Amino acid sequence: MRLVLAGLAVCALLSGCGLNVQSPDLFLLTRTEPGRSLTLLVSDGGTIRCNAGKSRSLSDPLLIRARALASDLDDDAKQSLRIAPGPRSVARYTIKLQDGTISFPDTAAATHHELAEAELFALQAAQQACGLAG
Repeated sequence: MRLVLAGLAVCALLSGCGLNVQSPDLFLLTRTEPGRSLTLLVSDGGTIRCNAGKSRSLSDPLLIRARALASDLDDDAKQSLRIAPGPRSVARYTIKLQDGTISFPDTAAATHHELAEAELFALQAAQQACGLAG
């Protein structure tokens, strides 16, 4: 019985010590285009850092979409997907995930649904979570 009580005391002590356990990052998305860039660091814990600023809360719908996006892009990341920019591309995206990095121009979304989702996520997260123009 003393062993159980000692174990409970240790657990209570550790939980009260302010252990700062952070959730892993889902991905780092960077969009570059002439004259401006956007960087979004999305954490599985429901936070986002915009352009290396302070962490902000990510709404539940955006967090769910970010998790789905990370899952959808995982195979492409493992294969290090790289799509060269075409003559009509304006923006370039790079997404770093746990299993690799993908990069693509904005025009690739026309033929890759998951890349279109990444572009839409970047736009909506920038506007809704970061308070940026998008």
